[in-house]
Amino acid sequence: MYSSIQTQKSMTDRNQYLLELAKRNVKAYIVNPKTKAAMVAGSVAEGLGDEYSDCDMSIYYDELPSEEELKLARQQNQGSERLWVLGDQKEGGFAESYLVNGVECQFGHVTVAQWKKDISNILEGHDIQSPLVKAMSGTLVGIPLYGEPLIQQWKARIANYPDGLVQKMVEHYLKFFAIWGMQERLAKRDTTLWYYQILVESAQNLLGVLSGLNRLYYSTFQFKRMSRFIEQMEIAPENLAARLENLFHQEPSVAVNQLEASVQETVELVEIHMPQVDTSSAKRRLGWRQQPWKLGESDR
Repeated sequence: MYSSIQTQKSMTDRNQYLLELAKRNVKAYIVNPKTKAAMVAGSVAEGLGDEYSDCDMSIYYDELPSEEELKLARQQNQGSERLWVLGDQKEGGFAESYLVNGVECQFGHVTVAQWKKDISNILEGHDIQSPLVKAMSGTLVGIPLYGEPLIQQWKARIANYPDGLVQKMVEHYLKFFAIWGMQERLAKRDTTLWYYQILVESAQNLLGVLSGLNRLYYSTFQFKRMSRFIEQMEIAPENLAARLENLFHQEPSVAVNQLEASVQETVELVEIHMPQVDTSSAKRRLGWRQQPWKLGESDR
């Protein structure tokens, strides 16, 4: 009990350190009159930061800062040289990373106009495969550090998860390869990599379908903390987190049958909560077992 309390305190101390680091870092950016809002997201915003966590920040501008302005902010934060840069300033947003006191600090820089467009692409255009879906959930948990009224507007809009996006999520992810019907065939072949690939894709698709049913933003991009994510679901098969985890620790003959059961329960939940979705293709694969063909007498 004492050890558990100490561990929790240690995590709290580290998370608080990262939050204070974010607050110090943001000062170098908000002095720029182009800056309209800033927040910290990721594990720090969720109170889960530890000694391996980075400090994930998003900064919003009327106009993106110049390279000279970015370099000055990095120097004011006593940051290292950039570790990496992703994206293109010409497209209205990009991200960079550098070290501050040994902590990797990641900064997403985007114009207000581009971020509004990104939100619309997902909420109205239903672009569920965009990596920015992850930024949607990040905004919901993000802690405003500057320009709070603007960030609260975005939070309210993103929290209003539209029906069209629900259906798009469910229909897109309701696709499962019937690996449970091929166990004898797989046992005769060297299929280890393919087998685990199918398990991963199947688990991701299950989460995608259930995310839609529960109006949660879900992206396969660097997906972490599965159990915590599933805890948010009111509609889900019982003990789903443990069942998905166990898929990768069971013998294949057991795991594929457990996967089939999870798929079947998920399909049933879709039929209950979204009867307008066509589940016939997914249902046809349930219960299927591949049979070996045999040589006839005339072929011998």
